[in-house]
Amino acid sequence: MQWPTHEVTNQVPELQDYNIFTSDTALVEGVQKGQAGWHAERLTKVGAELGTPEVIRLGELANRHLPELATHDRQGRRVDQVEFHPSWHALLDLVRRERLQSLPWMEEKPGAQVARAAAYFMQTQVESGTLCPTTMTFASIPVLQNEPALFAQLKDKLYSDRHDPRDLPIEQKHSIMIGMGMTEKQGGSDVRTNTTQAKPLTGQGRGAAYALTGHKWFFSAPMCDAHLVLARTDANNGTGVSCFFVPRWRPDGTKNTVLIQRLKDKLGNCSNSSSEVEFQDAYGIMVGEEGRGIPTIIEMANHTRLDCVIGSSALMRQAFVQAAHHARHRSAFGKKLIEQPMMTNVLADLALESEAATLLMLRLARAFESDDPLSRAWRRMVTPAAKFWICKRALEFTGECMEVWGGNGYVETGPMSRLYREAPVNSIWEGSGNVMCLDVLRAMERSPESLALLLDELGQASSDHAALKQLLDGLRQSLSTPPEQRESLARRFTQRLALAAQASLMLQHAPSASAEAFIASRLDAENGRVYGTLAADASAQQAILKRAWPLQ
Repeated sequence: MQWPTHEVTNQVPELQDYNIFTSDTALVEGVQKGQAGWHAERLTKVGAELGTPEVIRLGELANRHLPELATHDRQGRRVDQVEFHPSWHALLDLVRRERLQSLPWMEEKPGAQVARAAAYFMQTQVESGTLCPTTMTFASIPVLQNEPALFAQLKDKLYSDRHDPRDLPIEQKHSIMIGMGMTEKQGGSDVRTNTTQAKPLTGQGRGAAYALTGHKWFFSAPMCDAHLVLARTDANNGTGVSCFFVPRWRPDGTKNTVLIQRLKDKLGNCSNSSSEVEFQDAYGIMVGEEGRGIPTIIEMANHTRLDCVIGSSALMRQAFVQAAHHARHRSAFGKKLIEQPMMTNVLADLALESEAATLLMLRLARAFESDDPLSRAWRRMVTPAAKFWICKRALEFTGECMEVWGGNGYVETGPMSRLYREAPVNSIWEGSGNVMCLDVLRAMERSPESLALLLDELGQASSDHAALKQLLDGLRQSLSTPPEQRESLARRFTQRLALAAQASLMLQHAPSASAEAFIASRLDAENGRVYGTLAADASAQQAILKRAWPLQ
């Protein structure tokens, strides 16, 4: 028999039955300004669906019931299969239905990249792991389009809006996913040290079949139907690294010899399987020019970097709305948390950070729709800068939001711990912070005219703003830094470039008070790094919060 010892009060209701799209003012406005208004009705419908208890529950289940590796069947035959909870496949059904793996390549009209970015941004707020194979499939399409014969066989299956979980040869499936396998034990991001060898089977060079022998240390989503990988050939005395399309099944219907050694035991992104594999004369088709595998795969990496920015921005948004929802329902010391002046400051500061990240990811998505010089500058320089800055800010951001919840945020039964554990992956995956900064530095040195064009555009929004003008002047002066000093200052330059882009976008698209508060707090070193150091203007902070989270 049980008898009551206390009454349960002052506990926050679950955040559910809300529209992820329409409750996000910055996202709604950004979709319209990014010429994606034609997709707004669809985003509204999907936003309502993603906010339901049933879909939110799918994300929880997919991360509780982890992927399991079966290397052999019960008769002892090698199968190399990863088994997932049904929630994983249910989420991928949603992803494919919204064509997050293909939308811009199918809808060749203005705003297609922005429409897809907005949908991806919302899906991430429910579950992130399923978007790893989605991102890689999305990024593989422009690479594979350069191989007409191969792409003709794959196009309909890449564009399909139906998820197909079956482990079958590609020709027997109605949809497929593509993964990536670049890094090896000895090199990590330094893929020029890769040792995997590729020997010709039929012909040589682009489009020819090869046998690959070696390994990959991080082989993302091993149940993808094929992977793009890097391996060495005999070209240029074995110094050239080429790109290969390696399917799970050979053309003769036998399983390809891509042997899964084990799954990674990861901090976060737990629903998604990452693995270590070995190739034993695995069948592969050369993609791109022989010896030019790194430039070929970099085209794919540029798109995955954009998705890292979108994904981290989405984690920040979801962490913020969870914190704001909690603060509006939880009381302490005689009043709601959100009514406490210091908490109001913290939440308003977080809201500014989230909006600036959202604006930057949407602007970058728009830059991927055009090939004019300014768009190329945004893609080439701001994409790695944004991946460096926003992905790093997500770590601090999610930790601060967890602190709003207090002890309730530090347990696995709530959403905050998963968001916090998810935050580091985008900063590390496909090139960590230093790699991004070196990439920005290379782009600046190779194309100073592109940097000047970019800074001029950012300057147009800052002509009347002294703090931003000073920041941009400092960036221009960085061009004259002696070459021997540039690398050590690359993080400083990259941070300033990302902040200048965000400040400029806030001035253009956010309310004036929000833009001014963002610039004053981000460009003034006296404000420090912690959230909650905005100027003591209670009415302005309340206005920022009302815009960021209009739901009561």
